[in-house]
Amino acid sequence: MPSTVGTPVFEHHREPLGIGEPTPRLSWRTETDVPGWRQSAHQVRITDAEGAVTADTGRVESAESVLVPWPGGRLGSRERVGVSVRVWGEGESDPSPWSPVAYAETGLLAPADWTARPVTPDSGSPDGPLPAALLRHDFDLTGPVASARLYITAYGVYTAEVNGTAVGDHVLSPGWTSYRHRLRYQTFDVTSLLRPGRNTLGALLGEGWYTGRLGFGGGSRHLYGERRALLAQLEIEYADGTTAVVGTDERWRTATGPVLRSEIYDGEACDARLEQPGWSTPEFEASAWHPVAELPAPTAELVAPTGPPVRRTQTLRPAEVITTPSGRTVLDFGQNLVGRLRIRVSGPAGHQVTLRHAEVLENGELSVRPLRHARATDTYVLRGEGVETYEPHFTFHGFRYAEVGGWPGVLDPADVEAVVLHTDLERTGWFECSDPLVNRLHENVVWGMRGNFLDVPTDCPQRDERMGWTGDLQVFAPTASFLHDCSGMLAGWLRDLAAEQLARPDGVPPLVVPDVLPDMFPPTAQAVWGDVAVLLPWTLYQRFGDLGVLRDQYPSMLAWGEATIRLVAAGGGLWRQEFQLGDWLDPAAPPDRPGDARTDGDLVANAYVVRSAEVLADTAALLGHEDDAARFRAHARAVRERFTDRFVTPDGLLSSDAQTAYALALEFALLPTQRQRRGAAKRLAEVVRRASFRIATGFAGTPLICDALCAAGEPRLAYRMLLEKECPSWLYPVTMGATTIWERWDSMLPDGSVNPGEMTSFNHYALGAVADWLHRTVAGLAAAGPGWRRLRIAPVPGGDLTWAKAAHLTPYGRAEAGWRIEETPGGRVLVVEALIPPGTSAEVHLPGGEPPKEIGSGHHTFRHTWTPPVTVTP
Repeated sequence: MPSTVGTPVFEHHREPLGIGEPTPRLSWRTETDVPGWRQSAHQVRITDAEGAVTADTGRVESAESVLVPWPGGRLGSRERVGVSVRVWGEGESDPSPWSPVAYAETGLLAPADWTARPVTPDSGSPDGPLPAALLRHDFDLTGPVASARLYITAYGVYTAEVNGTAVGDHVLSPGWTSYRHRLRYQTFDVTSLLRPGRNTLGALLGEGWYTGRLGFGGGSRHLYGERRALLAQLEIEYADGTTAVVGTDERWRTATGPVLRSEIYDGEACDARLEQPGWSTPEFEASAWHPVAELPAPTAELVAPTGPPVRRTQTLRPAEVITTPSGRTVLDFGQNLVGRLRIRVSGPAGHQVTLRHAEVLENGELSVRPLRHARATDTYVLRGEGVETYEPHFTFHGFRYAEVGGWPGVLDPADVEAVVLHTDLERTGWFECSDPLVNRLHENVVWGMRGNFLDVPTDCPQRDERMGWTGDLQVFAPTASFLHDCSGMLAGWLRDLAAEQLARPDGVPPLVVPDVLPDMFPPTAQAVWGDVAVLLPWTLYQRFGDLGVLRDQYPSMLAWGEATIRLVAAGGGLWRQEFQLGDWLDPAAPPDRPGDARTDGDLVANAYVVRSAEVLADTAALLGHEDDAARFRAHARAVRERFTDRFVTPDGLLSSDAQTAYALALEFALLPTQRQRRGAAKRLAEVVRRASFRIATGFAGTPLICDALCAAGEPRLAYRMLLEKECPSWLYPVTMGATTIWERWDSMLPDGSVNPGEMTSFNHYALGAVADWLHRTVAGLAAAGPGWRRLRIAPVPGGDLTWAKAAHLTPYGRAEAGWRIEETPGGRVLVVEALIPPGTSAEVHLPGGEPPKEIGSGHHTFRHTWTPPVTVTP
């Protein structure tokens, strides 16, 4: 078929309404059946809101199709444009047809664009939770509306309504940002909701992360401010071209309604008898409502989203109804998830239904001890009018099991469903193999990411924490960026990280972003966690080809690099510190001391100093900062030399004789001599065998151990570890019924009891970082250059697997790689298949030591005589 170009994409936006970039970069994918097709030229045409062409590049000789610089003039606030693209392939005289037109519209790009002011329903700073507030304002329209946009945000969380109809489908907007620095706003097209005459704009305002309780041990309220507020600006263009603006100001009115409290940790209490029907319609009588108070304009920067919002993405029905030993009714949804329940119930007015949530059962009952100070309980009081539908508003829970108390009559499980919530990221990565347990492991990784990528990348979704721990994301980012397009979401999170970090005099990133721990943890530098400032932007550049993220984050990256120079100088050539989080949650660590790892924290820290310094040097070179590049190469070289002197013997043995230590040394290239590399590789294999192939790594070692074994020439041992089922191992939780990745290797003990440690989660993605190895090595699908412009097909069959395959939606199109072992009359044959997207090429490495093959786009099949590896036994 002829080449066709898909709808262009602006930056990383799936929904480019209200974008914040005045010169958005463009990307497009080409579909074609022509083998080896490559783009040689493109043409971009830009139109205005009326369809008139405002810019036309003509034919541009270029193979670029990802994040191409904006070819038009700088866009102003509220400007709407259309973009279409056509391309020429190499050797083609005729272009493709024009792509469908992609439309984008900027938001409010300058502070002066905001004429509305925040308004608050609150008059004080109570110690306890607040009821959700209703806010409303009536206004008149003088004629038919051609276009209307609602720009809206909050100190807290909100849902908006126009004339009784919900605006959008976002959940927990505006989300959680570093509120002191950046406040995200949303843009909605509400044209169809308005009418000539009287109209009403309303909002339900909850506490969310802004004034609600956050932190350990009971936490604290009002970390960002004492009063919630709504900031809304409705801009209207009439059919005759005139305009009007309706914004939040002192004329708005407020009252309370049925939501008596709605909190992140504790859940929601709703009394439907207190509903105010029609409260957001013009017909409602609001004379008894109270005036709001107007607040000064925000001091934080108002920013447009860079990624998608949180949404309801799926619903699950109960898989089983359980009666517990104590006689309670518990619904098992068959999957540990993040979200809340939606119920349909009828009964007398004043009757209360209670919904409690937990991830696991213990002794047949709901296990709530791991929740610590989070109640995770919703209550609903019926209004007593027919069938009532209830779903909480401003809370979420991590759960598989829900205890239902006080249900009127006989509970029909069809009347309860679990609503799955997370940032609405596009799925881009898949993996499957012949072992069902490994497939379940991979699915657990996917579900763990879904649940914990809820506006910020959190550590866990259920207890009194749910924070954006930096180290967790740093180790998981390669896996995350394969499974979902998280580029826009994480670019925004990195801007929060930079804002928090650069506000500190030492330039050290906080342990969590947004930072809510200054009073809970000493603000000391921590390796692995602080390194997110350098390694996450680099991962996003490698996976999405976005040099802009390196440019934007360079001050943050540089600040961390400078901090490590100071830390190393203070230690006399090595970073020495009394306590490092290090290889956090090594399975040998006692339940009450999760940082007691077999690998010395200083060894981990200095290994990471070298790794981050080298990445920072590469980044500086790409951005043209040659002096910085030279300085950080020298920094890495000096620390590597001291690392070898301090931690490595001439034979390659390490001062910490542990899996993580050898994995770091091998994967971060910390061993200068061949003798040391061989010795470390040999010793790593011995250490793994000595552990009976059970995992002995925490956060720092887990992403590297399988790659290190493969680099050591021992892929059989990597497979043997992967397929181990005894605790601790990746498959042990699967055999125990896990449906997400656990925080601890033994979050549940073999007898079914919960780990006695205070910190125990059953949905914590960090240890799922092994999925990156499944994609790259087991299936053999990896990027060989930034942004998947070049691919590496290099499967390493092993274990008892007879086939494996992976797919990834790259910036250029869908890529696939896989292998299977076929029995033929002549013996076993390894069949390797690959799909290479248009505009890219690949290097293919087949087992057996053959020279790599170069291939272009299209489908490819390779057949290779297969000799199975020797089985590894203890």
